[in-house]
Order: sequence, then C-alpha cells, then structure tokens
Amino acid sequence: MRIIPIGRAASPDASTCGNDSGERSGEVRKLDLPLARRDFLKGSGVLMGTLAAGTVLAGLAPSPVWALELKTLSKADGQTLMAMGRVLYPHKKLPDAVYALLVKDLDAKAAGDAAAATQLRDGIKALDQAAGGSFAKAAAPRKLALVKAIEGQPFFNTVRGQCITSLYDNDMAFAVFGYPGSAWEKGGYITRGFQDLKWLPAPSAAASPPPYMG
Repeated sequence: MRIIPIGRAASPDASTCGNDSGERSGEVRKLDLPLARRDFLKGSGVLMGTLAAGTVLAGLAPSPVWALELKTLSKADGQTLMAMGRVLYPHKKLPDAVYALLVKDLDAKAAGDAAAATQLRDGIKALDQAAGGSFAKAAAPRKLALVKAIEGQPFFNTVRGQCITSLYDNDMAFAVFGYPGSAWEKGGYITRGFQDLKWLPAPSAAASPPPYMG
C-alpha cells in the first residue's frame, strides 16, 4: 500500500520565485508528496484516510491513501480535533487530509509545551465525555451544540486560532479552492488568473474595464 505522509511542503526559495511555468500560468502544481510504507509510521498515534476518487486532490496526489503520524496525541485525540475543526470551519469540499493538518500543528505544539499538551488533552476529554464517549462519532447537531457550549474557553480559542492557519495556508486547500498562490512577485493577477474563480458568476464587461497601465 502506498501512503502519503501528511506534511507541509517547504517554502520556495525567494531566488526561484516566478521561475515555475505552472506558477506563471496560474495552474495549481501537482502535489509533490513523498511516499512511505505503513511501517514507517511509528508515532504515538496515526490518522489515516483516503481521498475521494474524482476530486481535485485525488487527481493531484500520487496516492489516494494519506496518513498522519502524531508525536504526542493519540489517534482518538486526533479524530476529535479533526471533527471539532469541521464544526468550526465547515467545508464540504475539503477532505479529512486537510483537517489533519490542524491536528499535526496542534500535536507539534503539544510536543514542545507541557501546558499546551495538558490543555489539549483536557479539552478533548471534556468534549468526548459531553458527547457520551466520542465527540467524533456524535451527530452533527450534537457536535455543534457541544462546541458552542465551550465557546470562549482557552481550549476552544486554541483550536479555533490554529484552524485559520492550518486549514487555509497549505497547498491542498489552495488546490481545492482554486487559489494559484502568491502573485505580487510574478507581476500580479491581471495576466495570470484575475477572473478564473469558478464558483463566482462571470462579471459584466462594464465591471471589468481595461487595466490602468499608468
């Protein structure tokens, strides 16, 4: 079985910005993710899943199977955090592999901060207990009610704050939402996808006059 270990691609070197033909055209590059055997994953817990056939990410990834190795949190902990992330920022188009990045980042914080680890474990335990055993397996309305009940608490704020970066600042989310990446260092969006967002209606001609060239 081929497995994609979930991780973040290294940021491109500033000296190479704009040299990639895919970046110039506005196309999303094929995801360059390493492969590994199942026995490579030996962390405290392992989250695994598959990318749905026919989706954007399934066409870009080298394997439909993904996995996330946790250093501190357990598999059950990770499942609870993924489910909470979906309640806080629900996107039907985003696969679990993207929400797994939230778990990866929170797990990394827990690994380097005992207080953070305790806060996460206590918050996860409380959510699971309130759900009657497993927050991740609770019905959607129940999950929403339980998350609303802890709004404003430190655990809630930690997870919600991490969601903003983890869920949206990554190549997988960019591919799903059709975002081609930063454009300022490549001359802007006027010549590389200014109006290529597929989920918005096409603007009228009057709304899109010729660009002002100074």
